[in-house]
Amino acid sequence: MKKTIIITVVISMMTVLGTNAQKVMDKFMVQVDGLGCPFCAYGLEKKFKEFKGIKEVKINIETGDFSFSYPAEKALGLEAVEKQVEKAGYTPITTKIERADGKVEESSGSLASISNDKLVSKNLKVAGNCAMCEARIVKAAKTVPGVAEVSWDKDTKMMAVAFDGTATSLKAIEQAIAKAGHDTKNFKATDETYSSLPPCCHYDRIDQ
Repeated sequence: MKKTIIITVVISMMTVLGTNAQKVMDKFMVQVDGLGCPFCAYGLEKKFKEFKGIKEVKINIETGDFSFSYPAEKALGLEAVEKQVEKAGYTPITTKIERADGKVEESSGSLASISNDKLVSKNLKVAGNCAMCEARIVKAAKTVPGVAEVSWDKDTKMMAVAFDGTATSLKAIEQAIAKAGHDTKNFKATDETYSSLPPCCHYDRIDQ
């Protein structure tokens, strides 16, 4: 009887430990540009299956949201995740990791702090449709040295940007956004770049 009880307790403890081990997972969220169809999603997922132990893979083609869980003990980093996205043939826009210990890591286009007396704030119409457009527009603007803050509203199509007026200009920011595929008041994306955007991002062009 005692042996039976001991065995039962050991099995229960092993089950609990096994369950706890499974819960020690980091969560990854990536905004991916270029997902246009179910086949694209399949290709991305297949590439990430090279990471043994990956779980809970979810891909939203319309928004470009890609998420998964991965064992915390393997300490998968931002750079490795973004390189894997690129190997699959797509572009990572933003990446966020929620570590099992509560820490949060994010890809960042953040710059050194800019003094308020140098900041210039502007509002500008930028064409786009969805959350994927928003991520692409914001990322494009943040690639311009001197840009401190960017936001874009998909309903109003208005972008708010704050930048160092001694380091860049609104013209340079507009050009970067147009190069990424989105029309602005003064600059249009090339037809080729516009056509290469996912179908959900094919906005109404801005007449200039």
